[in-house]
Amino acid sequence: MAYYWFKALHIVGIVCWFAGMFYLPRLFVYHAEAYEQPEPARSILKNQYQIMEKRLYTIIMTPAMLLTVAMAIGLVTTEPDVLKEPWMHVKLACVVLLIGYHHYCKRLMKQLAADECKLNGQHFRWFNEVPTIFFVVIVMLAVFKNNLPTDITVWGIVAMVVGFAIAIQLYARKRRLARERAAASDALVGNA
Repeated sequence: MAYYWFKALHIVGIVCWFAGMFYLPRLFVYHAEAYEQPEPARSILKNQYQIMEKRLYTIIMTPAMLLTVAMAIGLVTTEPDVLKEPWMHVKLACVVLLIGYHHYCKRLMKQLAADECKLNGQHFRWFNEVPTIFFVVIVMLAVFKNNLPTDITVWGIVAMVVGFAIAIQLYARKRRLARERAAASDALVGNA
């Protein structure tokens, strides 16, 4: 019975942790783009994003990560032989990288708060896709275990990354064109 409790709470932790990891980099995008705004909007937005980032990280993401890891340890104690499985080694490697990502987010929060971050909104859009890739890989490993169809999975992940790249570039182009139209419109109004 303990196995089911560990598993259920592990899934709850995963969902909450990934929700935070999907949203925090999106806040970084908005935070970085707040620097493009004139004052006082810039300061107001920066302060608001700092509050949101800190609360998301400390109240949701970190406890969810700890719950996920604690319940994973509980699961392994109920079935220690799973540690001999190759799929579990890959999954654990992905989790270690995600924990590194989690802590790197904290570093980025501090840099943004100190106005020392060199990344812009476009960089953070790419950064925002990292947990998605790990999420897909981890779910596939958990479902298929050692029977993961690697050829299809690899091509699916490559297609997903290419799709992200296209979407990000199209969005950047759309924003650039909108800024150019706004600047041209402002110039026409200024000349009239």
